[in-house]
Amino acid sequence: MASLTQENACRVSCFSECFHGVRKEHSFSWSKRLGFNRKCNYETLQVRATVSKIEHNVSSQDAGLATNGGKRKVTDSIKDEARRHGLLEPPTTFSAKYVPFSPYETTEEFYSLDEIIYRSKDGKLLDVQHDMKALKEYDGKYWKALFDSRVGKTTWPFGSGVWSKKEWVLPEIDNDDIVSAFEGNSNLFWAERFGKEMLGMSDLWVKHCGISHTGSFKDLGMTVLVSQVNKLMKMNKKLIGVGCASTGDTSAALSAYCAAAGIPAIVFLPANKISIAQLVQPIANGAIVLSLDTDFDGCMRLIREVTEQVPIYLANSLNSLRLEGQKTAAIEICQQFDWEVPDWVIVPGGNLGNIYAFYKGFVMCKELGLTDRTPRLVCAQAANANPLYLHYKAGWNNFVPVKASPTFASAIQIGDPVSIDRAVYALKNSDGIVEEATEEELMDAAALADMTGMFTCPHTGVALSALMKLREKNVIGPTDRTVVVSTAHGLKFTQSKIAYHSKEITEIQCKHANPPLEVKADLGSVMDALRSKLSLTL
Repeated sequence: MASLTQENACRVSCFSECFHGVRKEHSFSWSKRLGFNRKCNYETLQVRATVSKIEHNVSSQDAGLATNGGKRKVTDSIKDEARRHGLLEPPTTFSAKYVPFSPYETTEEFYSLDEIIYRSKDGKLLDVQHDMKALKEYDGKYWKALFDSRVGKTTWPFGSGVWSKKEWVLPEIDNDDIVSAFEGNSNLFWAERFGKEMLGMSDLWVKHCGISHTGSFKDLGMTVLVSQVNKLMKMNKKLIGVGCASTGDTSAALSAYCAAAGIPAIVFLPANKISIAQLVQPIANGAIVLSLDTDFDGCMRLIREVTEQVPIYLANSLNSLRLEGQKTAAIEICQQFDWEVPDWVIVPGGNLGNIYAFYKGFVMCKELGLTDRTPRLVCAQAANANPLYLHYKAGWNNFVPVKASPTFASAIQIGDPVSIDRAVYALKNSDGIVEEATEEELMDAAALADMTGMFTCPHTGVALSALMKLREKNVIGPTDRTVVVSTAHGLKFTQSKIAYHSKEITEIQCKHANPPLEVKADLGSVMDALRSKLSLTL
């Protein structure tokens, strides 16, 4: 460990430009460069940085102080470059720990993030709690400027939308232990035509979390979890791999990040209940894939039993580390709106960790002074797997799990969600709403969205259908800034789209189907077809 004074820590202009860590210090000022002043408490704020062994031994020439015109050396990786620039571990006073998720009770129970633990002594889920007092030593302007300075960069690891918020995610992890595909930074798409023509809305946006490494929002959480496992294995913790139960996207994300780190991945999938595109991802990434004759809830029960007997790290959203990555999508939404908060955010819900993760991200932005409020949250469920919706309609009394029926929104086909308490807490505290969508409603909504230029997954169809219902009731107003979270890429669900547009789904009308026309290869037949479709008068 190497200590840095608070004065030195305050001299960083932005982590992508600083060179203070190895042999040399620059005397430019954070506060001057950012155009605001921040008073530092020298006596109470201890700043420290982790410096790797290789950094201690590097020569001034190898440190790249004036070599190769500032370009990366041929033998360098971006991690080597980060070390040379003193970026291996930014100066930090920040820390985090596990605490029982008990928001209405006080507790002294806590655990290090380096422990392999998933529940509290009395069986509660755990939550990652950050040292908010230390984070509040820096004001909202500081955090905005810091996060904005990292967007679009290749500096390791801050080019990731998750790790650009590292201080709010896993502040104490060594950057060398991070496993990242530079996930996040996903498109916030203005759904202009869908909003105006279908809903009479002028400010509708879709957060395309599916534009990520493996095609779903699960990458945001998995980079955090696998990075922590990578650290634990380097600490010689007794682990032989990482395992999960999955309806598709979790297994894809876990297998990809484990493959990148060289860590064995073990995946439990419900047989014949996920798309081929989802199934092929863990297979291609070399995971051990077990196809089980049960549903997701059955897979979840089995993986929990296995991890109690075998040193396999559990990667499902029961594990609160994943939520730390997923919450960065909420922070990113605020950032993309120049740190303004939307009125509504609609999130598809299955195991229900994601709705709490979004809540946590929005609350953190408000508490640390980046925003002045939080949005209202909507959790959208498929009617065939709607335990949260039924709980909401019953006034939050006596939650009862359900047996989930098959749904095209297969990733949220979950009847006994592990994060039910987290979701209820998030919705209650955000004046939230729960809505549902039938199979016909979600497929029709997805088809309508596709016809306006999107290419949505069925889960996004669930969220869009919820939006349409709330808009029809005028709960969501025509000028309300609304963000629909798209959780996966539509290319993962081409089978369901083909079935819809071919009208092969007998139980629904498929009223927006657009099948290809079979036309003879002659001009007359082509013109007849065009007249029919385009109402031509030629």
